Amino acid sequence: MAEILVLVDHADGAVRKPALELLTLARRIGEPTAVVLGAGEAAASIAATAGEYGAATVYVADGAEFTEQLVVPKVDALTQLAKEKGAAAVLVTSSGEGKEIAARVALRLGSGLITDAVELEAGENAPVATQSVFAASYQVKSTVTHGVPVITVKPNSAAPEAAPAAGTVENVTVAFTGNAAKVVSRTARVSTGRPELTESAIVVSGGRGVGAAEGFAVVEKLADSLGAAVGASRAAVDAGWYPHSNQVGQTGKQVSPQLYVAAGISGAIQHRAGMQTSKTIVAVNKDPEAPIFDLVDYGVVGDLFEVLPQLTDEIGAR
Repeated sequence: MAEILVLVDHADGAVRKPALELLTLARRIGEPTAVVLGAGEAAASIAATAGEYGAATVYVADGAEFTEQLVVPKVDALTQLAKEKGAAAVLVTSSGEGKEIAARVALRLGSGLITDAVELEAGENAPVATQSVFAASYQVKSTVTHGVPVITVKPNSAAPEAAPAAGTVENVTVAFTGNAAKVVSRTARVSTGRPELTESAIVVSGGRGVGAAEGFAVVEKLADSLGAAVGASRAAVDAGWYPHSNQVGQTGKQVSPQLYVAAGISGAIQHRAGMQTSKTIVAVNKDPEAPIFDLVDYGVVGDLFEVLPQLTDEIGAR
């Protein structure tokens, strides 16, 4: 079968969920091979996990370059492997960094690039990717017609499915090109204890209807009861009620969780563009004419300060 390179995202020595989703999708279009870069001593356990999810081979490369420099060392490694192994496709998680890596790899390979895929299937000559376009109003099927397809896939596009494979580790020496931006300092982000917004299976978002920064307390309580991430509309972010890093929408982050709860969000097209591919959408809004109700699977016309606490209590009781 054709070899599909999958760049494995990892943090604190553990494989991140979107990487397991990529390995699951890769099995639909060929034989997954995992690429683990800059994992240090955790490489063995990461490789074992990749093997559990279908990676026949795990290419491992290490070096100070992966932590001391931005993006380029990973591009060097992926480009080198794609050429040496005759890869049929390269899959990367559709994050900010992932898209930059994918674009650079495609440029170096002289190949086509597909971003923000939500589904992959085998095609006659190349993988076929499904994308949500025009603010998620339409879905299109795309394929790369020249070179090695480089594809970024949105998190939560597939449920990770274990499929134990050999997971044979092959150490790789990367010929680094240099000239990469160097990391001169790091400041640890204060953890909220909640899942990463773009990776969480459940997202609870608040909008203008929360009324003030303090209003997000009921949103956060509901999110914590569900083990969910917290999002915010642009109106709430612009008002200074919640951090910009939590903004969901066309100018914020795009999410595609299994469950999306919109509280006090009217449903402007800019917000819909960031969450419209969610599997199940629930909205709570006082205005029965709010555009968000045209999109939802379940809608509650009511005051979010009455509805959300009741829902939180019910979830706790169960």
